[in-house]
Amino acid sequence: MTEIAKVTIRAARREDVGTIIAMLADDPLGGARERIEDPLPQSYFTAFERLQHDPNVLLVVAEDGEGTVVGCLQLCILPGLSSQGASRGLIEDVRVAKHRRSRGIGEQMVQWAVAEARARGCKLVELLTHHTRVDAQRFYERLGFARSHVGMTVRF
Repeated sequence: MTEIAKVTIRAARREDVGTIIAMLADDPLGGARERIEDPLPQSYFTAFERLQHDPNVLLVVAEDGEGTVVGCLQLCILPGLSSQGASRGLIEDVRVAKHRRSRGIGEQMVQWAVAEARARGCKLVELLTHHTRVDAQRFYERLGFARSHVGMTVRF
């Protein structure tokens, strides 16, 4: 069994954007969506600035003991009227660097996001994963998430 890697979860910084985008692009789905160029397109930094200024969005990274970013996720706190006015947490873009997978890093990040959502008054936490990501679905089910909805998307 692989040793569990202890990580620190911290707010993402501008200098982390390239590493985050590389992790998002490191599979067939992400590779088709993201643009890995040097320099990175300005659109990523513009989006990062918007995220930094939104108190209901937390973009975080997982950092190993040597200060290397090895994972990321985004937690959105969504206020709502349904469920008696309950807020919900939405976890998105969970990624662990390919060479660091299966060491408990993703689990630590998701557990952090669930705890943070609860601390911010959310009554439930949701996430979406692409129907082709079967390993990710098993991972989330192991962490207590249940299949409950059918997701639909319109891209522009």
